[in-house]
Amino acid sequence: MNRNVLSRRVLAGVALAALALTGCGSNDNGTSPGGSGGSGTYADLSGELKASGASFPDAYYQEVIEAFKAEAADVTVTYNATGSGTGKKQFGEGLVDFAGTDSLVKETDGVAAGSFLYVPTVAAPITVSYNLSGVDKLQLSPETLAKIFQTDIKTWDDAAIKADNPGVELPNTPIVVAHRSDGSGTTSNFTKYLDAAAAGTWKLGSGDTVAWPASTQGGEKNTGVAQIVQQTNGAVGYVDLSDAKATGLKFAAIKNKDGQFVEPTLEGTTAGLEGAEIADDLSYNPLNAAGASAYPITAPTFIIVKTSYGDAAKADLVKGFLKYLLNDGQELAKEIDFAPLPASLKEQALAQVDKIQG
Repeated sequence: MNRNVLSRRVLAGVALAALALTGCGSNDNGTSPGGSGGSGTYADLSGELKASGASFPDAYYQEVIEAFKAEAADVTVTYNATGSGTGKKQFGEGLVDFAGTDSLVKETDGVAAGSFLYVPTVAAPITVSYNLSGVDKLQLSPETLAKIFQTDIKTWDDAAIKADNPGVELPNTPIVVAHRSDGSGTTSNFTKYLDAAAAGTWKLGSGDTVAWPASTQGGEKNTGVAQIVQQTNGAVGYVDLSDAKATGLKFAAIKNKDGQFVEPTLEGTTAGLEGAEIADDLSYNPLNAAGASAYPITAPTFIIVKTSYGDAAKADLVKGFLKYLLNDGQELAKEIDFAPLPASLKEQALAQVDKIQG
Protein backbone atom coordinates (compact mmCIF):
# COMPACT_ATOMS: atom_id res chain seq x y z
CA MET A 1 0.00 0.00 0.00
CA ASN A 2 1.36 3.49 -0.86
CA ARG A 3 2.50 6.06 1.64
CA ASN A 4 -0.26 7.15 4.02
CA VAL A 5 -2.91 5.64 1.78
CA LEU A 6 -4.88 4.21 4.68
CA SER A 7 -5.05 7.51 6.53
CA ARG A 8 -6.10 9.31 3.34
CA ARG A 9 -8.87 6.78 2.79
CA VAL A 10 -10.12 7.30 6.34
CA LEU A 11 -10.16 11.06 5.74
CA ALA A 12 -11.88 10.52 2.41
CA GLY A 13 -14.54 8.48 4.15
CA VAL A 14 -15.13 11.28 6.65
CA ALA A 15 -15.39 13.77 3.82
CA LEU A 16 -17.88 11.58 1.94
CA ALA A 17 -19.96 11.20 5.07
CA ALA A 18 -20.02 14.96 5.47
CA LEU A 19 -21.16 15.36 1.88
CA ALA A 20 -23.94 12.87 2.47
CA LEU A 21 -25.12 14.75 5.57
CA THR A 22 -25.25 18.04 3.72
CA GLY A 23 -26.99 16.48 0.72
CA CYS A 24 -24.21 17.45 -1.66
CA GLY A 25 -23.98 15.68 -4.99
CA SER A 26 -20.78 13.90 -5.92
CA ASN A 27 -20.69 14.77 -9.60
CA ASP A 28 -18.89 18.04 -10.31
CA ASN A 29 -20.61 18.69 -13.61
CA GLY A 30 -24.09 17.90 -12.34
CA THR A 31 -24.69 14.97 -14.66
CA SER A 32 -25.85 11.57 -13.54
CA PRO A 33 -23.17 8.85 -13.40
CA GLY A 34 -24.53 6.99 -16.39
CA GLY A 35 -24.90 10.15 -18.41
CA SER A 36 -28.63 9.64 -18.99
CA GLY A 37 -29.51 13.10 -17.72
CA GLY A 38 -31.66 11.70 -14.93
CA SER A 39 -31.37 12.19 -11.18
CA GLY A 40 -29.39 9.00 -10.49
CA THR A 41 -26.40 8.86 -8.18
CA TYR A 42 -23.38 6.56 -7.96
CA ALA A 43 -25.21 4.68 -5.21
CA ASP A 44 -27.83 3.59 -7.77
CA LEU A 45 -25.21 1.68 -9.78
CA SER A 46 -24.56 -2.03 -9.30
CA GLY A 47 -22.50 -4.68 -11.02
CA GLU A 48 -18.89 -5.55 -11.77
CA LEU A 49 -16.19 -4.00 -13.94
CA LYS A 50 -13.00 -5.83 -14.86
CA ALA A 51 -9.98 -4.00 -16.22
CA SER A 52 -6.28 -4.51 -16.79
CA GLY A 53 -3.34 -2.68 -18.26
CA ALA A 54 -0.67 -0.12 -17.47
CA SER A 55 1.19 -0.42 -14.18
CA PHE A 56 2.32 3.23 -14.46
CA PRO A 57 -1.03 4.63 -13.14
CA ASP A 58 -1.87 1.61 -10.96
CA ALA A 59 -1.37 3.40 -7.62
CA TYR A 60 -3.76 6.12 -8.74
CA TYR A 61 -6.39 3.74 -10.13
CA GLN A 62 -6.37 1.62 -6.97
CA GLU A 63 -6.90 4.75 -4.88
CA VAL A 64 -9.82 5.88 -7.05
CA ILE A 65 -11.37 2.40 -7.00
CA GLU A 66 -11.25 2.35 -3.20
CA ALA A 67 -12.79 5.81 -2.91
CA PHE A 68 -15.46 4.98 -5.54
CA LYS A 69 -16.51 1.98 -3.44
CA ALA A 70 -17.58 4.37 -0.69
CA GLU A 71 -19.91 6.08 -3.17
CA ALA A 72 -21.07 3.01 -5.10
CA ALA A 73 -21.19 0.15 -2.59
CA ASP A 74 -22.84 -2.24 -5.04
CA VAL A 75 -20.17 -1.84 -7.73
CA THR A 76 -16.99 -3.94 -7.77
CA VAL A 77 -14.15 -2.61 -9.92
CA THR A 78 -10.95 -4.62 -10.32
CA TYR A 79 -7.87 -3.34 -12.13
CA ASN A 80 -5.00 -5.75 -12.75
CA ALA A 81 -1.70 -4.01 -13.53
CA THR A 82 -0.53 -6.35 -16.30
CA GLY A 83 1.29 -3.71 -18.35
CA SER A 84 -0.10 -1.70 -21.26
CA GLY A 85 0.64 -4.35 -23.88
CA THR A 86 -1.27 -7.11 -22.11
CA GLY A 87 -4.08 -4.74 -21.18
CA LYS A 88 -4.67 -3.73 -24.79
CA LYS A 89 -4.54 -7.37 -25.87
CA GLN A 90 -7.08 -8.44 -23.22
CA PHE A 91 -9.34 -5.51 -24.13
CA GLY A 92 -9.22 -6.54 -27.79
CA GLU A 93 -10.11 -10.12 -26.82
CA GLY A 94 -13.11 -8.95 -24.78
CA LEU A 95 -11.65 -10.23 -21.51
CA VAL A 96 -11.94 -6.86 -19.75
CA ASP A 97 -14.41 -4.00 -19.83
CA PHE A 98 -11.74 -1.34 -20.21
CA ALA A 99 -7.96 -1.14 -20.26
CA GLY A 100 -5.28 1.22 -19.01
CA THR A 101 -2.53 2.18 -21.42
CA ASP A 102 0.31 4.70 -21.54
CA SER A 103 0.86 4.07 -25.25
CA LEU A 104 -1.44 4.42 -28.21
CA VAL A 105 -3.18 1.46 -29.81
CA LYS A 106 -1.43 -0.10 -32.80
CA GLU A 107 -2.79 -2.52 -35.41
CA THR A 108 -0.79 -5.33 -33.81
CA ASP A 109 -2.52 -4.84 -30.42
CA GLY A 110 -5.63 -6.68 -31.59
CA VAL A 111 -8.06 -3.80 -30.98
CA ALA A 112 -10.26 -3.04 -34.00
CA ALA A 113 -10.01 0.49 -35.36
CA GLY A 114 -13.10 2.53 -34.55
CA SER A 115 -14.16 0.20 -31.71
CA PHE A 116 -12.64 2.22 -28.87
CA LEU A 117 -12.19 5.68 -27.40
CA TYR A 118 -9.26 7.21 -25.51
CA VAL A 119 -10.09 8.75 -22.14
CA PRO A 120 -7.15 10.70 -20.65
CA THR A 121 -6.97 10.28 -16.88
CA VAL A 122 -3.81 11.73 -15.27
CA ALA A 123 -0.15 12.32 -16.14
CA ALA A 124 3.09 11.75 -14.25
CA PRO A 125 6.83 11.99 -14.67
CA ILE A 126 8.91 8.97 -15.58
CA THR A 127 11.92 9.20 -13.28
CA VAL A 128 15.44 8.10 -14.12
CA SER A 129 16.03 6.39 -10.80
CA TYR A 130 19.48 5.31 -9.74
CA ASN A 131 21.41 3.64 -6.93
CA LEU A 132 24.94 4.98 -6.65
CA SER A 133 26.64 4.98 -3.28
CA GLY A 134 27.90 8.44 -2.29
CA VAL A 135 26.06 10.30 -5.08
CA ASP A 136 22.86 12.00 -3.94
CA LYS A 137 22.48 14.48 -6.79
CA LEU A 138 22.76 13.59 -10.46
CA GLN A 139 22.12 15.46 -13.72
CA LEU A 140 21.80 13.82 -17.12
CA SER A 141 21.42 15.24 -20.62
CA PRO A 142 19.32 13.33 -23.19
CA GLU A 143 22.39 12.27 -25.15
CA THR A 144 24.14 10.93 -22.06
CA LEU A 145 20.95 9.18 -20.98
CA ALA A 146 20.64 7.51 -24.39
CA LYS A 147 24.24 6.28 -24.25
CA ILE A 148 23.71 4.89 -20.74
CA PHE A 149 20.58 2.93 -21.64
CA GLN A 150 22.01 1.46 -24.85
CA THR A 151 25.17 0.59 -22.84
CA ASP A 152 27.58 2.76 -24.83
CA ILE A 153 28.53 4.22 -21.44
CA LYS A 154 29.55 1.48 -19.03
CA THR A 155 30.80 3.16 -15.82
CA TRP A 156 29.54 6.06 -13.75
CA ASP A 157 32.79 8.04 -14.08
CA ASP A 158 32.46 8.25 -17.87
CA ALA A 159 33.48 11.61 -19.33
CA ALA A 160 29.95 12.32 -20.61
CA ILE A 161 28.41 11.87 -17.15
CA LYS A 162 31.19 14.00 -15.63
CA ALA A 163 30.43 16.76 -18.14
CA ASP A 164 26.78 16.79 -17.00
CA ASN A 165 27.86 16.90 -13.33
CA PRO A 166 30.74 19.36 -12.85
CA GLY A 167 32.32 19.16 -9.41
CA VAL A 168 30.66 15.87 -8.50
CA GLU A 169 32.90 12.98 -7.45
CA LEU A 170 31.71 10.03 -9.52
CA PRO A 171 32.90 6.46 -8.81
CA ASN A 172 34.05 4.02 -11.49
CA THR A 173 31.19 1.70 -10.52
CA PRO A 174 29.85 -0.36 -13.45
CA ILE A 175 26.41 0.75 -14.67
CA VAL A 176 23.59 -1.80 -14.47
CA VAL A 177 20.69 -0.83 -16.74
CA ALA A 178 17.24 -1.93 -15.56
CA HIS A 179 14.27 -1.90 -17.93
CA ARG A 180 10.81 -3.41 -18.28
CA SER A 181 10.66 -7.06 -19.29
CA ASP A 182 6.95 -6.88 -20.19
CA GLY A 183 5.21 -4.90 -22.94
CA SER A 184 4.99 -1.48 -21.36
CA GLY A 185 3.62 1.97 -22.09
CA THR A 186 6.28 3.32 -19.73
CA THR A 187 8.92 1.81 -22.03
CA SER A 188 7.10 3.29 -25.02
CA ASN A 189 7.08 6.80 -23.56
CA PHE A 190 10.65 6.59 -22.26
CA THR A 191 12.03 5.41 -25.61
CA LYS A 192 9.87 7.88 -27.54
CA TYR A 193 11.43 10.61 -25.42
CA LEU A 194 14.95 9.40 -26.24
CA ASP A 195 14.02 9.14 -29.92
CA ALA A 196 12.94 12.79 -29.87
CA ALA A 197 15.43 14.36 -27.48
CA ALA A 198 18.52 12.36 -28.44
CA ALA A 199 17.90 11.93 -32.15
CA GLY A 200 21.01 10.63 -33.85
CA THR A 201 22.34 9.18 -30.59
CA TRP A 202 19.54 6.81 -29.55
CA LYS A 203 19.55 3.76 -31.81
CA LEU A 204 17.13 1.28 -30.18
CA GLY A 205 13.92 2.81 -31.54
CA SER A 206 10.72 3.10 -29.52
CA GLY A 207 7.75 0.96 -28.56
CA ASP A 208 6.17 -1.06 -25.78
CA THR A 209 9.21 -3.34 -26.14
CA VAL A 210 12.64 -2.70 -27.64
CA ALA A 211 15.69 -4.91 -28.16
CA TRP A 212 17.69 -4.04 -25.06
CA PRO A 213 21.38 -5.07 -24.94
CA ALA A 214 21.97 -8.52 -23.45
CA SER A 215 23.92 -7.10 -20.50
CA THR A 216 20.87 -5.21 -19.17
CA GLN A 217 18.35 -6.52 -16.61
CA GLY A 218 14.56 -6.73 -17.06
CA GLY A 219 11.94 -6.37 -14.36
CA GLU A 220 8.18 -6.90 -14.58
CA LYS A 221 6.07 -3.77 -14.09
CA ASN A 222 7.36 -0.49 -12.67
CA THR A 223 7.76 -2.16 -9.31
CA GLY A 224 10.07 -4.80 -10.79
CA VAL A 225 12.38 -2.17 -12.26
CA ALA A 226 12.31 -0.23 -8.99
CA GLN A 227 13.32 -3.38 -7.11
CA ILE A 228 16.33 -4.00 -9.35
CA VAL A 229 17.51 -0.42 -8.85
CA GLN A 230 16.94 -0.55 -5.09
CA GLN A 231 18.91 -3.78 -4.67
CA THR A 232 21.83 -3.07 -7.03
CA ASN A 233 24.58 -0.50 -6.47
CA GLY A 234 25.32 1.13 -9.81
CA ALA A 235 21.85 0.45 -11.21
CA VAL A 236 19.71 2.90 -13.17
CA GLY A 237 16.17 2.43 -14.49
CA TYR A 238 13.04 4.28 -15.58
CA VAL A 239 10.23 4.21 -13.00
CA ASP A 240 7.07 6.24 -12.41
CA LEU A 241 7.39 8.85 -9.65
CA SER A 242 4.88 7.19 -7.30
CA ASP A 243 6.71 3.84 -7.30
CA ALA A 244 10.14 5.51 -7.18
CA LYS A 245 9.14 7.44 -4.06
CA ALA A 246 7.47 4.41 -2.48
CA THR A 247 10.68 2.41 -2.98
CA GLY A 248 12.87 5.21 -1.62
CA LEU A 249 14.86 5.69 -4.82
CA LYS A 250 17.00 8.66 -5.84
CA PHE A 251 16.31 10.15 -9.26
CA ALA A 252 18.21 12.35 -11.66
CA ALA A 253 17.43 15.83 -12.94
CA ILE A 254 17.05 15.66 -16.72
CA LYS A 255 18.10 18.40 -19.15
CA ASN A 256 14.99 19.71 -20.91
CA LYS A 257 14.43 21.29 -24.30
CA ASP A 258 15.26 24.73 -22.90
CA GLY A 259 18.60 23.50 -21.56
CA GLN A 260 17.55 23.40 -17.90
CA PHE A 261 18.12 20.42 -15.61
CA VAL A 262 14.71 19.69 -14.04
CA GLU A 263 13.84 17.15 -11.37
CA PRO A 264 10.71 14.96 -11.75
CA THR A 265 7.99 16.83 -9.86
CA LEU A 266 4.28 17.39 -10.32
CA GLU A 267 5.00 21.07 -11.01
CA GLY A 268 7.36 20.08 -13.82
CA THR A 269 4.77 17.62 -15.11
CA THR A 270 2.05 20.27 -15.17
CA ALA A 271 4.40 22.61 -17.03
CA GLY A 272 4.95 19.85 -19.59
CA LEU A 273 1.21 19.33 -20.01
CA GLU A 274 0.61 22.99 -20.77
CA GLY A 275 2.52 22.77 -24.02
CA ALA A 276 1.01 19.49 -25.23
CA GLU A 277 -1.10 19.45 -28.39
CA ILE A 278 -4.34 17.50 -28.02
CA ALA A 279 -5.41 15.39 -31.01
CA ASP A 280 -9.06 14.99 -32.04
CA ASP A 281 -9.16 11.52 -30.43
CA LEU A 282 -7.80 13.07 -27.16
CA SER A 283 -4.41 11.41 -27.46
CA TYR A 284 -1.57 13.80 -26.69
CA ASN A 285 2.18 13.82 -26.27
CA PRO A 286 3.80 15.97 -23.55
CA LEU A 287 7.25 14.35 -23.98
CA ASN A 288 10.20 16.71 -24.52
CA ALA A 289 7.93 19.74 -24.16
CA ALA A 290 9.33 23.26 -24.33
CA GLY A 291 9.43 25.44 -21.22
CA ALA A 292 12.15 26.25 -18.72
CA SER A 293 10.36 24.46 -15.86
CA ALA A 294 8.96 21.52 -17.89
CA TYR A 295 10.12 18.06 -16.86
CA PRO A 296 10.92 16.46 -20.22
CA ILE A 297 9.89 12.84 -19.55
CA THR A 298 6.27 13.60 -18.71
CA ALA A 299 4.00 10.72 -19.68
CA PRO A 300 0.26 10.69 -20.35
CA THR A 301 -1.93 7.74 -19.50
CA PHE A 302 -5.33 6.72 -20.84
CA ILE A 303 -8.20 4.37 -20.30
CA ILE A 304 -9.53 2.83 -23.50
CA VAL A 305 -13.22 1.99 -23.59
CA LYS A 306 -15.59 0.51 -26.12
CA THR A 307 -17.60 2.87 -28.29
CA SER A 308 -20.56 0.56 -27.66
CA TYR A 309 -21.01 -2.16 -25.03
CA GLY A 310 -24.21 -3.71 -26.37
CA ASP A 311 -25.46 -3.59 -22.77
CA ALA A 312 -26.94 -0.41 -21.31
CA ALA A 313 -26.24 -1.41 -17.71
CA LYS A 314 -22.57 -2.16 -18.46
CA ALA A 315 -22.19 1.11 -20.33
CA ASP A 316 -23.67 3.00 -17.38
CA LEU A 317 -21.21 1.30 -15.03
CA VAL A 318 -18.23 2.25 -17.19
CA LYS A 319 -19.47 5.80 -17.58
CA GLY A 320 -20.24 6.12 -13.89
CA PHE A 321 -16.78 4.99 -12.82
CA LEU A 322 -15.01 7.20 -15.36
CA LYS A 323 -17.06 10.25 -14.43
CA TYR A 324 -16.13 9.68 -10.81
CA LEU A 325 -12.46 9.34 -11.78
CA LEU A 326 -12.56 12.54 -13.84
CA ASN A 327 -14.38 14.53 -11.15
CA ASP A 328 -13.86 13.48 -7.52
CA GLY A 329 -10.98 11.20 -8.47
CA GLN A 330 -8.84 14.05 -9.79
CA GLU A 331 -8.62 15.39 -6.25
CA LEU A 332 -6.72 12.24 -5.20
CA ALA A 333 -4.06 12.49 -7.92
CA LYS A 334 -1.52 14.83 -6.33
CA GLU A 335 -1.52 12.93 -3.04
CA ILE A 336 0.00 9.92 -4.81
CA ASP A 337 2.33 11.80 -7.16
CA PHE A 338 0.17 12.13 -10.27
CA ALA A 339 -0.81 15.35 -11.99
CA PRO A 340 -4.53 15.94 -12.59
CA LEU A 341 -5.69 16.87 -16.06
CA PRO A 342 -5.83 20.55 -17.03
CA ALA A 343 -9.42 21.82 -16.78
CA SER A 344 -9.93 22.03 -20.54
CA LEU A 345 -8.70 18.47 -21.15
CA LYS A 346 -10.82 17.18 -18.26
CA GLU A 347 -13.94 18.64 -19.89
CA GLN A 348 -13.02 17.04 -23.21
CA ALA A 349 -12.50 13.71 -21.44
CA LEU A 350 -15.94 13.95 -19.81
CA ALA A 351 -17.47 14.67 -23.21
CA GLN A 352 -15.64 11.61 -24.56
CA VAL A 353 -17.20 9.45 -21.82
CA ASP A 354 -20.65 10.69 -22.83
CA LYS A 355 -20.08 9.19 -26.30
CA ILE A 356 -20.09 5.63 -24.90
CA GLN A 357 -23.17 3.75 -26.11
CA GLY A 358 -25.08 0.98 -24.37
